[in-house]
Amino acid sequence: MFKYVYRAAMLAAALLLSTGANAAPYAAMVIDARDGTVLHSRNADTRLHPASLTKMMTLYLAFEAVESGALSLDQQIRISRNAASEPPSRLGLRAGQRLSVRYLIRAAAIRSANDAATALGEAISGSESAFAARMTETARSLGMTQTTFRNAHGLTASGHMSTARDMAELSRHLFYDFPQYYNIFGRTSTHAGVATVRNTNRRLLNSYRGADGIKTGYTRAAGYNLAASAERGNERIIAVIFGGQSSDWRYRRMVELLDMGFERAPTHRTVVRPSRVDTGAVLTSMVPLPRGTSEVTQLVAAADLVGSAFVSSASAATLPATTERLIATGSTVPLVNAANTGTAPRDSMLPRARPGGAWAVQLGAYRDPDHAEAVLTTAMVSRIDPLTGARPDVEATVIEGVPLHAAMFMGLSEAQANGACSQLQQRDQICRLVPPSG
Repeated sequence: MFKYVYRAAMLAAALLLSTGANAAPYAAMVIDARDGTVLHSRNADTRLHPASLTKMMTLYLAFEAVESGALSLDQQIRISRNAASEPPSRLGLRAGQRLSVRYLIRAAAIRSANDAATALGEAISGSESAFAARMTETARSLGMTQTTFRNAHGLTASGHMSTARDMAELSRHLFYDFPQYYNIFGRTSTHAGVATVRNTNRRLLNSYRGADGIKTGYTRAAGYNLAASAERGNERIIAVIFGGQSSDWRYRRMVELLDMGFERAPTHRTVVRPSRVDTGAVLTSMVPLPRGTSEVTQLVAAADLVGSAFVSSASAATLPATTERLIATGSTVPLVNAANTGTAPRDSMLPRARPGGAWAVQLGAYRDPDHAEAVLTTAMVSRIDPLTGARPDVEATVIEGVPLHAAMFMGLSEAQANGACSQLQQRDQICRLVPPSG
């Protein structure tokens, strides 16, 4: 009897050693989301397999494509044989089937569906390999210096690597760059066109106070990965885990990391939005415009949610004077604040004067009218007192030949307009005064 017990014990020890030898390395990063301050770090710069944390970049580029007008949320995407053949986790799409961008985004974000992620990448860049190159280029523009992508979904591939630090940075960009889409990561379930999908991160979402995202990941090579964010009061913490031992271990460790973050973060801290530098990613990823379209028009067409375009100082040196007035070199500047560069831009770039003796304020101009409405809604619920009683309106306009939609509040006095813009600009929101015409 002793012999069998001994052999069983030896076998268990061998399995334990084997598991430990093959386990993915552990890495973690905890940051204060408000300004990126590092609160905890362990092996945060070690290049590891990101698994489905990859889909955060796929979704970032999908959101960007919708913002630029390259895709619309209701656009039907034909599923390729390549996308349909991706292994689980899958939505179960068939080659030749069509599904809207809206449902592909939901499936990739909530179900972590590999087929949906691949379909999005192919729709944006034409092929998965081209999309992977764009993912890597965009990563560089976001400051993710140790990340290279080979696919849209995160299944193990040679050279497909990232770090806990880089994924924390990407998580922060998702929250600040696309706040109108970020809430999708907090849904515990949603309808994805062909099925209702449940969030792979629902345990944390359901049990940790303030948790509202963001993405799980698992492969044998990666272990159990997780990027998570939670908000309590004025504080928001982002934490990333690579190489978890199991889903339960990952959950318990993430709770510890988030608790640590809230303990270490000060109650009040100035928000410093993450920046993005020009590596060519933005200019090369814009929607193709007709031959002969001026570069300034292309830059205006590339305006993102906050009405900014990106251009390097080297590129700006060769741009026409109008472009230089629109965009400060080496930085991001709201297009509607172009006059702040010191030289008045052409009349077509300014908000139109309003008839009737009332002032208005313009909160940017956007490719998608729905986003213009979302900007107005956000302002209305932000308790900007001077806007009380103002009439929100989305006006179609054309700037440098590009159709845009201006987000406006009408019917203000001059004092109300000045007060509204002052408060909105303090909250990092674009706002420009529009005087009456007479």
